Amino acid sequence: MFTGIVETVGTAAEVSGSRIRLESDLVDLVVGESIAVNGVCLTVTAPGAGSFSADISEETARRTSLGSLRVGSPVNLERAMPAGGRFGGHIVQGHVDGVGSVADVRELPGSVEMSFSLPPELERYLVHKGSVTLEGVSLTVAALEPGGFAVALIPHTLQSTTFGTKQPGDAVNIEVDVLAKYVERLLGYTPEQEPRR
Repeated sequence: MFTGIVETVGTAAEVSGSRIRLESDLVDLVVGESIAVNGVCLTVTAPGAGSFSADISEETARRTSLGSLRVGSPVNLERAMPAGGRFGGHIVQGHVDGVGSVADVRELPGSVEMSFSLPPELERYLVHKGSVTLEGVSLTVAALEPGGFAVALIPHTLQSTTFGTKQPGDAVNIEVDVLAKYVERLLGYTPEQEPRR
């Protein structure tokens, strides 16, 4: 499990088929360790000095933005939360629900408001002031819009994650709050019950 508090930004050093090698300042990584890469839970397969490798399945490449990763691409990195660790964000599984894209970037006094499109089937899981994970970052929904939503990004988040380089049209991995999905399941919701607009 992760919390959506990014530890560091790494760089894609090699991207070849189903394997990636990422350069980062994370130390003491071990084979088999879980690590969130842009919000996708991957397994460390080859730790090294200043870098590590991980495999990407065809399913992961198809359903996340990692399939379009290129050499030099920056990536948000977070190791799994230790049992006695501080819970700084919200429950993040590293299981991406869909890929959206940056719709707009607005400079505001002291912050940036970034709007995103998202797959229609994910809209019902977002609530104003609720949690959402974007590119592995735990964020708060600041506004709901038709077909999308917005978040407010403070300077620290822009400097400490890949959001400082995001532009309209850039793809983002989206993981909705797992608690919302459990509530939906417990209440017996089915997509056929979705009200028509």
